[in-house]
Parts: sequence; C-alpha cells; structure tokens
Amino acid sequence: MTVRGIGGVFFKSNNKTKLQKWYEENLGLKPDEEGYVYFKWKDLKAPGYTLWGPFPEDTKYFSPSDSTWMINFVVSDIEEIVADLKSRGVEVDEKGVQETPEGKFAWFMDPEGNKIELWEPSDLHG
Repeated sequence: MTVRGIGGVFFKSNNKTKLQKWYEENLGLKPDEEGYVYFKWKDLKAPGYTLWGPFPEDTKYFSPSDSTWMINFVVSDIEEIVADLKSRGVEVDEKGVQETPEGKFAWFMDPEGNKIELWEPSDLHG
C-alpha cells in the first residue's frame, strides 16, 4: 500500500464564499475559479499538490457520511489498495475505481463513518 501524501482537505461551510474570503484576507489563501487553494509539492516520483477547499453546507459529495469533513489521500496504486481494503472487509463505494481527467478515484468509509477519498493522479506515472 502506497500513500504518497494528502491530496486534499475538504469540509462543509454554511457560507463557502464568505469563509473563502476570510481565509484569503487573513491567511492569504487565494482560491482559484473553482474555489480551491493549491499547495504544490514535489517528491522523487512525480509533482503533486494538496487542495484546501470548503464545500457548500448542503453538499452530497461527503455522503453517505454525516461528517463535515473528508480527507483525500494521494496513492500510486489505487486498484491494489482497493482490492486490499475489500479483502480486509472494508466497504468500498459501489462505484469502484472511477477514471477522470484528473486521475482515478475511489472512496470508502472509516470505522467512525468518515468518508475517505483515494486519488491516483493521472500524471503520476507519466
């Protein structure tokens, strides 16, 4: 199993725009047009970044979790990790591994009901 870093920290906000403005004014976290702040990093295998971004309070993206936050782990072998989680009895989201232009994603719930997102960036191996 290979977790390379934290790909994102996401949380619910009752006023996403106001909160983003507060963080921008007080900590200099200037969001892009989609509302994310990118913290770029580089390791020996591939460049990457960590996202910081509030989601609208009524987002369904964290479902079925009732938690107000979700963490995203950057991985380099998502299919292997998903297979390993399933073999350990972890309930992986029924959508399985999803491919997008940004890379591959998969989700599961931790023992306390928090949704965890795995992300294998599309540029990881290229």
